[in-house]
Amino acid sequence: MRWIVRPGDGATVGDILARVGADVDALRDGRVFVGRLRVKASDERVREGDEVSVAAPRAGEPGSARILLQADDVVAADKPAGVPTIADHGGAAHALVAMVARSLSIAAARLHPTSRLDRDVSGVVVFALSRAAAARLHQARIDGLYQRRYVAIAERSPVPERGTWDAPIGRGRDPRLRVEGGRDPAPANTRYAVTARTQRGAVMLAVAPVTGRTHQIRVHAAGAGAPLLGDRSYGGPARLTLASGRVIEPGRIALHAARVVVPGAGGDSLVAESPVPAELESLWSALGGEAEAWEVSLACALD
Repeated sequence: MRWIVRPGDGATVGDILARVGADVDALRDGRVFVGRLRVKASDERVREGDEVSVAAPRAGEPGSARILLQADDVVAADKPAGVPTIADHGGAAHALVAMVARSLSIAAARLHPTSRLDRDVSGVVVFALSRAAAARLHQARIDGLYQRRYVAIAERSPVPERGTWDAPIGRGRDPRLRVEGGRDPAPANTRYAVTARTQRGAVMLAVAPVTGRTHQIRVHAAGAGAPLLGDRSYGGPARLTLASGRVIEPGRIALHAARVVVPGAGGDSLVAESPVPAELESLWSALGGEAEAWEVSLACALD
């Protein structure tokens, strides 16, 4: 629902919501925006010409999250594909941060995501439970002690099959997407290796991002001529036809954050691992891939 504020419509967001008959939970759920800014209070002021939008609620009841690790002042959760890490235009209740808060019976404001996964990517997300933890994990990123291992399935093999992608990443014409180079490019570094292949040419990749740019792995893989399956935004196929005539539609991006290692408060290493989702196992199997490829990818050295 969208509404352009006209003379006489009212001076606050609450006035506009009443006029358009928006549901009473929209503000609480974080589904109300003025322009591109999320609104949290009904008394927030609006001006003539402002666009007020109310996103539709998500289907189904908001659930809880699978907790992979809780130690010291850090918690790691398993994010399914299709779930945003933080609130989006669909609201806040269905986001991973809210799910984790419900699982731990704490306020969502206590959770500080130290990394984010794109909506259609699955796997480990680490949250700090204090400012000290957030600062420690931020420094760990700078020092190269925040280690992440992803597993991906690409349409074809990059050349060479092992190495480092280091093209800087900036903004594209579409502000939601990124490109190699682009506007305001930032250094980006991704280590990778092909760990298995199928007869039809699809490959499994072990990936370790050194930096943490938006869409980094997806952009680098596409730039290397190996777009990830299901990644429509960066040239990955959303539909595959096998020799048997069977049609496969991944329905998500074939990228999974399988393991994250971060320093604990006492200097020890905290390890969180997420099992490979069934839909990715099924996709790889349908392409003719061997089941042991997942373990090979996790064990592959990329240093």
